[in-house]
Amino acid sequence: MELQLIRNATMRLRYNGRLLLLDPFLAAKHAIRSFAGISPNPTVDLPLTPEEVVAGVEAVVVSHLHTDHFDEVAQSLLPKTLPLFCQPGDEGRIAGMGFTAITPVDGTISWQDITITRTPAQHGTGQWAERMGNVSGFLFRTEGEPTIYWAGDTIWYEAVAGVIQHQQPDIIITHSGGAHFGDHSIIVMDSKQTIVVCQAAPQATVIAVHLEALDHCPTTRIALRETAELHQIPAYRLLIPTDGQTISPT
Repeated sequence: MELQLIRNATMRLRYNGRLLLLDPFLAAKHAIRSFAGISPNPTVDLPLTPEEVVAGVEAVVVSHLHTDHFDEVAQSLLPKTLPLFCQPGDEGRIAGMGFTAITPVDGTISWQDITITRTPAQHGTGQWAERMGNVSGFLFRTEGEPTIYWAGDTIWYEAVAGVIQHQQPDIIITHSGGAHFGDHSIIVMDSKQTIVVCQAAPQATVIAVHLEALDHCPTTRIALRETAELHQIPAYRLLIPTDGQTISPT
């Protein structure tokens, strides 16, 4: 496998010889509103042009329909006939955008000898989880490649622990920016919860993304690395790619 972090949760994943685009968010810097009253979003530029991000993509996986995971720029640039995988319930809105090859993943599906399994996720707690709506993670498997668990926009909770325990993924991708609104509790993992993932999966390599791109995500890469060092998580077990960086964990 080869994973290129673009920005936020947008990634180009080469897996079983196929190129997948995950959660495409391609807006220009400061093109959309602030989420926390600090700065317009996204707070940083893309490392590539939007056209370069979508070039060669063979399928798209959208974890949910929040703007920072599937935006109007991506919707306009992506060919409408590309295979697009999403969570159940989002297919109607995506069809309204003009896409014609949509597969909602409820359970496990197969595409090009890759199995894609939807996994549970919880975008915060209590009232905030209700307000943020349904979100999903996904598990990717294929012969001869590491099993990948993309946890998605979720906090650490029992269902995430269950996926790790029962599926034993080799690679875990976490959204680790610690997003929150005001004084409310986090709606995605922060440094502490990312370390919990590392501790729960000593066999896995954890890749932390969704960092330093939105004004309601205060966790920085430096802070996450410092927390990992404090808990004796070595750098080879917790990868924290920069925007545009390509990694090939094994």
